[in-house]
Amino acid sequence: MTTSEVAKRYFDALSAHDLDAAADCWEAGGIDRMVGQQELIAPDGIRTYFGELFAAFPDFRFEVVDTTTFRSRTAVRWRAEGTFAGPGRFQGFHPNGARIAVEGCDVITVADGKIHSLDAFLDSGTIARQLGFLPQAGSQGETRLTALANLRTRMIAAVRGSDPEQIAEGVWVVRGGFPLRAMNVYLISDGDGVTVYDAGISAMTVKVAAAGARLGGIRRVVLGHADADHRGAAGGLRAPIHCHPADRAAAESPDSLRQYWDLSKLSPHARAVYPRLLTAWDGGALEISADVEEGQEVAGFRAIHLPGHAPGLIGLFREADGLALVSDCFYMLDPQTGIKSGPRVPHPAFNLDTEQARDSMRKLAALEPSTAWSGHADPVIGDVREELESAAAGP
Repeated sequence: MTTSEVAKRYFDALSAHDLDAAADCWEAGGIDRMVGQQELIAPDGIRTYFGELFAAFPDFRFEVVDTTTFRSRTAVRWRAEGTFAGPGRFQGFHPNGARIAVEGCDVITVADGKIHSLDAFLDSGTIARQLGFLPQAGSQGETRLTALANLRTRMIAAVRGSDPEQIAEGVWVVRGGFPLRAMNVYLISDGDGVTVYDAGISAMTVKVAAAGARLGGIRRVVLGHADADHRGAAGGLRAPIHCHPADRAAAESPDSLRQYWDLSKLSPHARAVYPRLLTAWDGGALEISADVEEGQEVAGFRAIHLPGHAPGLIGLFREADGLALVSDCFYMLDPQTGIKSGPRVPHPAFNLDTEQARDSMRKLAALEPSTAWSGHADPVIGDVREELESAAAGP
């Protein structure tokens, strides 16, 4: 039996609601892939699916419009009509008497006289509209549904992040996190794409990936350090991930909390909330492909080792304009209240060594940066050296 004859026999069986004849057209284990919806495994999957379809649409009929065959493959363009009269349900919905008329195309591959695979293409949105599950195109109902979808998009965007904001030549920041958008992820022009520095929280993955795509594609991700709120999106960006060797173990660990943290130093409220927050922010263990160490060039910046908050915290400094991107070398807000401030020493609850963190702030200050951006909130501008040295000397 030729390929086109097998295809005709199959559609004749379906039009006749002859499930045994339809299933007999298939080789055992053949795959009926309804693109974008589900996959059926022959023969039982064919019997089950079409049995339920015909129980929901008892007058369902196929009409073959035309076929095109090449070697072992036949494309069948078809029309179908039916009434959702029941008594069976359709995808969980009760019958409502609606009438559908749809068109589609099945690409059938035949081997040894049996269907080996089938790729089915149809417009499920049109079916949903005809059945009344979605509003009609151009209707007031569609307008209201669009407005609700846009509202949801805006609410999610508050967490996922802002559009990229250019902060210097060839450098952009995406701000994410709810409700303050206080998580900063940086994109740095790097050849025909960008390097991502610091990776924020997992909810920012989509926004950072989109920003990177618009800027030529993400070539690599460089972690400022491996805390959950700085590695969260890294695994979803589909790019090599680099970090300082002293933070490699933490980056590759599934743990969202660091062993050296002492959350007892937080207020009772923050102590209860942070383990849940960090777990929610985290994107999980990462595969590190390369190390970044002191003095290494990264997309026109020089890597600076700034330990204390984390053992492998690295910042990036660009001599040409004095721009510093430094992750959590310092904080620009109170992690317990979210209230923004000038630079401050990272909270001791989250530090490996707070005195070493102060030294790293002084090390950064000695470079006399013109602007210093941390992993959270706003930059330090003006007399940056004085601001950082004063903060390092404080409580």
